[in-house]
Amino acid sequence: MDRHPRLLAFALCVSALAPAAASAQAPPPAAAQKKPAAKSPGKEADPMAEVRRASAVSLVSALADEARTFSEPALRARVQARAADALWETDKEKARGLFRRAWEAAEAADRDTASLSDEERKRREIAQGAAGARGLLNMRREVVILASRRDHDLGEEFLAKLDEARKDEANATTSPQVPAQTEGQRINPDNPPGPMMQRLNLAQQLLEDGDAERATQFADPVLYPVNTFGMHFLNTLHKKNREAADQRYLALVTRAAGDPLSDANTVSLLSSYVFTPLLYVTVRPDGNSHTRQFGPFTPFDDLDPRLREAFIGAASQILLRPVPPVEEDRTSSGRAGAYVVVTRMLPLFDRYAPDRAAALRARQAQLAQDTPERARQPDNELLTRGVVPEDPNHDRVQDALDRLDRAKNSNERDLVYFRAAMAALEADPARARELANKIEDPDTRKQLFSFMAFRQVQEAVRAKKPDDVLRFSHGDELTRVQRVWGLTEAARLFAREQPGRAAEALDEAAAEARKLDDRTPERVRALLAVATRLTELDRPRAWETMQEVVKAANDLSDFSGEGGDITVRVEFKDGGAMTQNNNVEAFDLTGVFAALARDDFDRAAALARSLKAEAPRSVATLAVARSVLVKKEARIASN
Repeated sequence: MDRHPRLLAFALCVSALAPAAASAQAPPPAAAQKKPAAKSPGKEADPMAEVRRASAVSLVSALADEARTFSEPALRARVQARAADALWETDKEKARGLFRRAWEAAEAADRDTASLSDEERKRREIAQGAAGARGLLNMRREVVILASRRDHDLGEEFLAKLDEARKDEANATTSPQVPAQTEGQRINPDNPPGPMMQRLNLAQQLLEDGDAERATQFADPVLYPVNTFGMHFLNTLHKKNREAADQRYLALVTRAAGDPLSDANTVSLLSSYVFTPLLYVTVRPDGNSHTRQFGPFTPFDDLDPRLREAFIGAASQILLRPVPPVEEDRTSSGRAGAYVVVTRMLPLFDRYAPDRAAALRARQAQLAQDTPERARQPDNELLTRGVVPEDPNHDRVQDALDRLDRAKNSNERDLVYFRAAMAALEADPARARELANKIEDPDTRKQLFSFMAFRQVQEAVRAKKPDDVLRFSHGDELTRVQRVWGLTEAARLFAREQPGRAAEALDEAAAEARKLDDRTPERVRALLAVATRLTELDRPRAWETMQEVVKAANDLSDFSGEGGDITVRVEFKDGGAMTQNNNVEAFDLTGVFAALARDDFDRAAALARSLKAEAPRSVATLAVARSVLVKKEARIASN
């Protein structure tokens, strides 16, 4: 805090020396003298900016020290790592030290998690929300991601430690009869070894945060052997740096073509880059598949045709290799899986390499002899998904209903009607409701109606139709939390053009939020969503509502302050379920405290300190400090 006196003394010294310097040196020519740049109106320096910055540093430093005494091991690690991230632009050495402390805490947290019972782990996941659940899975990974954003070498150091720890854990738990996987063995392309997954997950996170250069540094060593997550990284990279992605893809194709361990799944995954980005299909030797879809799988508009030609050539070499005897087949796909992949590739060969299609068709006939009939059915969607354009006149609803004759009991009939209703939902919501009404089990029917009602709200929000959002948010089948979210989203969409209607929607949302049970995280998150939208519309009311949020949060022992989401789920009587998790940023303390700090830093800091529990107080304090310490782009990437 003695920085200003030192600065003043330095300024006085410079002033005293200036005349001597002037007499010893001739003035530069007039033409070379630069006039001070004129200050643009409204751009004057904020005289309090340095004071706020010093206060923010003090806030974060104090929080980092306090975090060493937190009761939850994962929270100790998370807060110290985030404090390091916040201080990076101000004091890199101190930040590195905090990252190392965070790593030690993360190691302890992961040991603690490993010792938890399943019941306790589930309880903590529910209490801490999405962010807490991620930390329970691997706190060290969270520290690696934050450190790697700031310092590549430090990230590599932590990754090496994590890889070594994974090896030790595997050696401690692997049966002597099951040899550890070596580099020469074929990997499971949809479930690569732990060290590969760690790097690819980290690289994907960095890429999505906007740091493509650092992301590729981490991803490059593990893009090969070809695997689902490496291909997803390249497909994502293509949108940010096409040249870098194309170079890496071509290298993979070339390497795979000459690798005797490449198989049908290698071809299937490589095909995603040139034909079905964000859709990844792998097939097991029994013909069953695993499909991952991370978004609409529309081919790239700017694809270099030479990449497609390279893929066709490599696919031909791999798929037309001599087929080993069944007892010697060690491929990840087996013969049945190879049949599925060859069948998927045939329409592409017919279009782009008709001269090679005949050989591939002959290989299909050969593989069919060892493929179960169910995997060869023409109505098997897997055989054409993404590679054959869907007929716009094709009735998927009727396809589902055609299976009614094969249903053996009411549970199977309910599943048929569920699939038919889901197929009809987007194009014909009324028909979807009619089909859902045919479900006999009342619980399943109620869950599906709730799911469809919430989907309507979501679609209206995506379409930016506030009147529809408002109308659908009044549906009786929504939960109260879903209704609050819909109303606050309607207010957001109304805010610019119709602020009066936005205010009305927020009044209604606040009334709904207050009807939720006291002492529940849902009530706090619902009020948070209201306060978040009020920061954009009515700042004084936002401050008032946040007092209510703090009071409600202080009555809870397990409110984390972040990671709030809305989960919709349909469970089936015979087992299985459909779950959709929807992250809601407005349920998080970060956004609202950052907005309030820009309005009144000291008041926001005091409000953050009034939160009693360690986790929400940390989230709020860091949000306040980061509003001053971290550049806007870095704040967006981190949040």
